[in-house]
Amino acid sequence: MTEALKRDYRICEEIGRGRFGVVCRCEPLRPSAAPSSASSLAVKSIDKSAVSGDDLDAHCLLMEPKVLSLLSPHPNLLRMHNAYEDSSHLHLVLDLCDSPDLHRTVASAGPLPEPEAARILSQLMRAVAHCHRHGVVHRDIKPDNILFDSRGRLRLADFGSAEVIGGGEPAAGLRGVVGTPYYVAPEVVEGREYGEKVDVWSAGVVLYVMLAGFPPFYGESAPEIFGAVVRANLRFPPRVFRSVLATAKDLLRKMLCRDVSRRFSADQVLRHPWLTSFGGAEATELQTIA
Repeated sequence: MTEALKRDYRICEEIGRGRFGVVCRCEPLRPSAAPSSASSLAVKSIDKSAVSGDDLDAHCLLMEPKVLSLLSPHPNLLRMHNAYEDSSHLHLVLDLCDSPDLHRTVASAGPLPEPEAARILSQLMRAVAHCHRHGVVHRDIKPDNILFDSRGRLRLADFGSAEVIGGGEPAAGLRGVVGTPYYVAPEVVEGREYGEKVDVWSAGVVLYVMLAGFPPFYGESAPEIFGAVVRANLRFPPRVFRSVLATAKDLLRKMLCRDVSRRFSADQVLRHPWLTSFGGAEATELQTIA
């Protein structure tokens, strides 16, 4: 652990562990080491020795701090406050989000009521739209990476798979199967060039999971899941979707559209009637905060 990190923060208990390292709660020791609103933060310590020689692993290790430093602050993005590096580790000081993530929330509570799902999707798509305006494609949007802070506000996390493609107009040019099988877009599986709309597809799967409690495309193995994703046969089982509004199903069809040219952008999702009917007031509030 670097001397600079120990000088700036008190490292506290471990709150998470992943493939490449651990996450601990930390407390700033100097006023300059934290935003005025935070008494506790999190430090994500990535063990460089756990990263293989595989180019993708090394890429993921380096991309997260790079991408987070490119993105301007947004209320629905996990913010990086400092980064430290020594010969063995990369340490990222981030916002602390110790509430259950969306995966754990749905796993314990089951399908969410439509107003709650709309509230979450509104915040998620504002984060995604912000990323896309800065030319950043997240590429791994899934419930596990959708966190909540102590105020209950959504924070999109884990930019290790992200890429920068340039802001402004819709872009393509990315290649490579990156992401989680249930949430990856068909064009990624098929090896075609792709752009920021892969994030909209993944967010559409997240919405389906929130409303149904299970993903729209599934199988017993990764190849089976990928096959279902490519077929993109979107169904709404009556036992689950009987009481779900027709406008919600319409939005899902537009987000989980196999034809990328017809698939909604993040901004189009935010303007959809289902979302504005439930989350219009909050959307205005979040825009003001941003």
